[in-house]
Amino acid sequence: MPRIDLNADLGEGFGRWELGDDQALLATVTSANVACGFHAGDPTVLRRSTAGAAERGVAVGAQVGYRDLAGFGRRFLDVPPDELTDEIVYQIGALSAFTHLVGDRVRYVKPHGALYNAIVRHTGQARAVVEAVRAYDPDLPVLGLPGSEFLRLAEEAGLRVYREAFADRAYTPEGTLVPRREEGALLHDPAEVADRCLRIARGEPVRAVDGTELHLEADSLCVHGDSPGAVEVARTVAARLREDGVDLRPFSRADA
Repeated sequence: MPRIDLNADLGEGFGRWELGDDQALLATVTSANVACGFHAGDPTVLRRSTAGAAERGVAVGAQVGYRDLAGFGRRFLDVPPDELTDEIVYQIGALSAFTHLVGDRVRYVKPHGALYNAIVRHTGQARAVVEAVRAYDPDLPVLGLPGSEFLRLAEEAGLRVYREAFADRAYTPEGTLVPRREEGALLHDPAEVADRCLRIARGEPVRAVDGTELHLEADSLCVHGDSPGAVEVARTVAARLREDGVDLRPFSRADA
């Protein structure tokens, strides 16, 4: 039986600004990438998200990013590596405090937005994130893009690495994500997204934007919680996978 994880970005509200339907997504996904206060999220949002995840048995991951509330963490910041390491440690620690309150813990680390994209190729920043995770807890797994500098360096450092594919994002022929500013970067049709996720879970090829066939090796599938229709997409994906015999469960539970 194929097995895969279904994750979503959560906890991305801030103060009176609400983004996404976290509670509905928590009823569907198996892992939650929770914002840690730098690109989004505040203490109340973090507490609500971690409590909701604990109630539903959803694994919590620290979604760490640049200190960029105004840009939602989607702008590259040339942060010196030592400062970036400290900022990542700070974010994991903040989320860990709230998972502790509900008798749980942070199960993995996944970078967000511009940081996620930067460390596909940016060796200095990728190493800074790896150093942060290793310093905080060398048993923490990391989640990232297959073939990235981040996962390569993490594996070299002895961290457990897991590969991610994106349910609702278009891919370039090189296996990287099409930038959000480009037309067709986001996929919105739940049935189309579910079909592609099933192909990924089965190890079958999917098409890049130019028609090239890609084999995306993935331990986890991501649905963006801030995308329009995210809840419907997540529900459709989960239902389709289960109907076709795919076992949905957190990739990080094996590391419990």
